[in-house]
Amino acid sequence: MENKSLQPRLDKLGAYPFERLKVLFDGLTPNPELPHIDAGAGEPRLPLPAFVAPTIEQHLAGFSKYPSTVGGMELRTAIANWLKQRYGLNVVDPATQVLTANGTREALFAIAHALVNPDVASPHGRKPYVMMPNPMYQIYLGAAYTAGAEPYLLACNAETGFAPDLNQVPEAVWADTALVYVCSPSNPTGWIADETYYAQLLELADKHNFFIVSDECYSEIYWAEKPAGLLQVAENLGREGFSRCLVMNSLSKRSALPGMRSGLIAGDADLIKRFTKLRSYTGPATPLPLQHVAAAAWSDETHVEQHLAVYRQSLKAFFDIYGGEIPAGSFFVWLPVENEEAFAQAAYEQQAITILPGSYLGTEDSSGNNPGAGYIRAALVDGPETAAELARRLRAVRI
Repeated sequence: MENKSLQPRLDKLGAYPFERLKVLFDGLTPNPELPHIDAGAGEPRLPLPAFVAPTIEQHLAGFSKYPSTVGGMELRTAIANWLKQRYGLNVVDPATQVLTANGTREALFAIAHALVNPDVASPHGRKPYVMMPNPMYQIYLGAAYTAGAEPYLLACNAETGFAPDLNQVPEAVWADTALVYVCSPSNPTGWIADETYYAQLLELADKHNFFIVSDECYSEIYWAEKPAGLLQVAENLGREGFSRCLVMNSLSKRSALPGMRSGLIAGDADLIKRFTKLRSYTGPATPLPLQHVAAAAWSDETHVEQHLAVYRQSLKAFFDIYGGEIPAGSFFVWLPVENEEAFAQAAYEQQAITILPGSYLGTEDSSGNNPGAGYIRAALVDGPETAAELARRLRAVRI
């Protein structure tokens, strides 16, 4: 008998990509003659910035106090200053336009619950749409379903240059859209949104009354040109107070501090106020000593420049051997293969490599197509020597 007390929205969620990967590798043994290379997760494994340990030690007493959910003013001011410096912004008010988060995973998920009203039918009598790239960071999909919305998938494939093509969206869909997720630089494809793309999306947001959440966690990892940001474009267009716009970023990638779980939310003060109310109930707060470390990290660019140099060296080392075109952004490589699941299994058994099948980062559209199928994602997170070895081993995989 069906249990009517359970939340049916959760049933729409499939297994998370890394849970699916465990099932795929069940019963397989990696080649024991080779050291394992874990290129599956986007987990930077670079040396800790020098300021981390002494800053924690200096503020150890803070572990005995409850931190606020919104984040201390020292940290929010450091974030506001970084946003102004990085994007040339004139005004970012740390008191009203900035929040902190335990990483951005929680925030990217929860924001849909703050900004989407599932109880009001869209103009065409259907659930509101939450628009997102496909393939994508799967949190967007989970957020849409559990917020009571309908995901609208923008296929990102070689034909579109891996861009989510706004021009292919019907007018009726825009009219029914409540929220659009942007990921730039993209996980997993490495595509970067330019100012023209953001400007077009902002024009559509005004016309059709929806909000934009830009996931910019890979903003400081790029091959050539420094990526533009949503708030930067909004201010350049004269949008007072970043209306309709929120950005999220994290220390996980920029500072190679994924275990610190420290991120930012910034933009439209009205949306920040609304999200603050939700997060006062649901959002985990960052411990005070870690907030001091985060403030130091947002205030220091030397370690970020060092990390960028390593990522660029890694990308060059990989593609010098593997061949192909270096992605514009992020530390992922998105590689076409004949059968992504079979290739991932063979890479694990033959070459002791963990990689992620691309279909696990996408989802089937209404036509049954998954734009992630036929690709694998590998993360270059261990430096150039390992990147070169990864390329050599991937070239040796046979299915």
